[in-house]
Amino acid sequence: MSPGLAVKRDRVRPALMARRADDSGATAIEYALIAGLISVSILIWAMSIGTSVSSFLTSVANNL
Repeated sequence: MSPGLAVKRDRVRPALMARRADDSGATAIEYALIAGLISVSILIWAMSIGTSVSSFLTSVANNL
């Protein structure tokens, strides 16, 4: 192996090992998934509450 190639390998190896140990991207994806699930839950909850409130107000208006 040529000396220049060995030097390049010695410079690249720590960078690759640091990249491999960095899991901040995975954490960001996990937070995004959690936020998405919470958003969907709130949306479903709001739609069901909206339907209940609408039917309640319709019955109140009909009884007046």
